[in-house]
Amino acid sequence: MLSMQARYQQSDPQPTSDDIIHFSEVSWDDYERLLVMRGDHSAPRIAYLEGAVEIMSPSQTHESIKSVIGRLVETYCLERDIVFSTYGSWTLKDKARNRGAEPDECYVFGTEAAERPHLAIEVVWTRGRIDKLEIYRQLGVAEVWYWRQGLIQPYCLRGERYEPVNESQVLPGLDLALLMRFIDEPTTSQAIRGYRDALRGDERG
Repeated sequence: MLSMQARYQQSDPQPTSDDIIHFSEVSWDDYERLLVMRGDHSAPRIAYLEGAVEIMSPSQTHESIKSVIGRLVETYCLERDIVFSTYGSWTLKDKARNRGAEPDECYVFGTEAAERPHLAIEVVWTRGRIDKLEIYRQLGVAEVWYWRQGLIQPYCLRGERYEPVNESQVLPGLDLALLMRFIDEPTTSQAIRGYRDALRGDERG
């Protein structure tokens, strides 16, 4: 089965890229003004790293991938009775650390309030992006999933740096290989149903 990226490239020799603009030597106050100008919307997403700004308007493909991954994470939590709250592209920022970012999707697990998401999901669809791991590292996001070229790589914050890991630490027991099998379904509803049935099958087995 062709991956989502391969299918889009096959149907369109020039698949839609994200629209990205970079600026340098931007003050924190100007970054704050950009957020105000953008308003209460999920796009464009704005990242800030020590004076460098990235403004990214996600493509349809980008939004489709991140949404399917998010819905599958939620399906897993519902099937395993894991309490979660979803916060979408929550604006995370810290003036003292000179950093700010908005994930594609993010989650808090459990019932306690949290200043930062436990899990942030990032889809890397277009090259030349700002290093958001470096932003999240200083912001204290426990785990970040990067989707690149049909694969999800989780990174776990350990001390002062992220380490690539094979399994999620915030969702122990989640089989990423199983989840990935359903990202390329033709519709989101098919992906959810297929993944749900697979999880229930594992439970029975």
